[in-house]
Amino acid sequence: MTFLRSSPRLRIRVDGQHVSVVPGSSVAAALAARAPGNSRVSVSGEKRAAFCGMGVCHECRVLIDGHLRLACQTRCQEGMSVDTVLEYTRPAGGADAQNGDATACDLLIIGAGPAGMAAALAAAPSGRAIVLVDDNAAPGGQIWRDGPGVALPAPARRMREQLTRHSNITLLCDTRVVGLAGLPGKPALMLEDARRGWPQRYGALILCTGARELLLPFPGWTLPGVTGAGGLQALAKAGVALRGQRIVIAGTGPLLLAAAHSARKAGARVVRIAEQADWRTLLRFAYRLHRWPGKALQAATLFSPHYRSASHVLEATGDGRLQHVRLRRGDGEEHIACHRLACGFGLVPNIELGQMLGCKLDARGGLRIDDMQQTSIPGVFAAGECTGIGGNERARVQGARAGHAAVGQLTQAARLSNELTPWQEFADALRAPFALNASLLSLARPDTLICRCEDVSQSALAPHQSWTDAKVHTRCGMGACQGRICGAATRVLHGWQPSPPRHLLAPTRIDTLADMARSSGDSSA
Repeated sequence: MTFLRSSPRLRIRVDGQHVSVVPGSSVAAALAARAPGNSRVSVSGEKRAAFCGMGVCHECRVLIDGHLRLACQTRCQEGMSVDTVLEYTRPAGGADAQNGDATACDLLIIGAGPAGMAAALAAAPSGRAIVLVDDNAAPGGQIWRDGPGVALPAPARRMREQLTRHSNITLLCDTRVVGLAGLPGKPALMLEDARRGWPQRYGALILCTGARELLLPFPGWTLPGVTGAGGLQALAKAGVALRGQRIVIAGTGPLLLAAAHSARKAGARVVRIAEQADWRTLLRFAYRLHRWPGKALQAATLFSPHYRSASHVLEATGDGRLQHVRLRRGDGEEHIACHRLACGFGLVPNIELGQMLGCKLDARGGLRIDDMQQTSIPGVFAAGECTGIGGNERARVQGARAGHAAVGQLTQAARLSNELTPWQEFADALRAPFALNASLLSLARPDTLICRCEDVSQSALAPHQSWTDAKVHTRCGMGACQGRICGAATRVLHGWQPSPPRHLLAPTRIDTLADMARSSGDSSA
């Protein structure tokens, strides 16, 4: 199957120049097609490009029709205007506000991946008013991300079709949670889309916020052409042209093979997959996979002859864009010329919204839940990767259990416990084999940037003893991604524990904040 269709095509404007793109492509794909493929210029003058591909790192923020948006999360539309010079101009006519009126629902679900869709479908027969929110253009999460030429798996197609059958489910795509908006006795979250912001009230809440990649710094990791492993997979699905490109994938875990598979489907030549775990560890893990035949078959299908164990990235180099990668392989090194490098060092649960609401964490860093998926906050449930990394099968069962429990169907929720057990055991089996080796913790040099948003180097962090100390004195974690990338990295590198957010999760438009203030004033009147 050809990944990018030749016709029909859309026309958009990028920095005043007309660009032709494939329908369904992301704005990040359109930017990547231009040399050197950058989306912004950093505070110290470096060219940057889409990195995580999932709306976390904010490296791809640009102006789209006058609004500051993330290029990787925005689909191209005919006539769209994209500007990489970030000078905000309020669009003519002003913001499309809701006059301060809050929208209410019985059940609010954040995240429309496998867990969120399963939760909505389980709760729907109750007749409750359900709002399902996701920042992607279509439901499916990162694992079932849509795009040009993407053939969605049968479960994804089936669940999407089932969502449309329920008139009591309102699906809000291209919408994100940016903070809290409630008053005492009236819990609400602040939502924002491309045009407006508003408070969304709810009776019960299910968090299906998923996970993001753990991305560790190394020399050259900020070069355009370097992405996360999952980021490469997301960008390939979104239409970034990879045909004929030489790609190196490095890090640890099953995501490396999945990213390589997506790249090959897009016509790329994957020249190396560097896994930091050794063969003995990998063989022990492979032996245990017989308990999950589907996973064993998937691993065998995705395996590549270019896969190498006990290997990891040392450095990425290039003149304004990635050109070469230096890898450690056993006791030696290898140098590979390539167009792209994708690195992923595992996954991190997205717990920030739960923390903001006051939810407690478990011993492994996920949101703590009981056997009904309820967090430590009454009426707030959680399912999927935000409760711990375990795959989409576990997420779907947890989502269904949370959906039933949130609408009071406790018997139906309890019946799912046996179905969940084998997938929880699989999640537990994933942890030890892909634990990070100590060698990965010393890749960064003194001049290597740790905070990509504020360009804070390793040497600038060295004198500080904690996340808060470093944040106050260096602005590390105070940029657009709000510490999502550097916070997880410094937790691994230095043992620091980032403070949970208090009010806002992400950069938010002044218009949205003004609407929140008006809404609060109206509600208290």
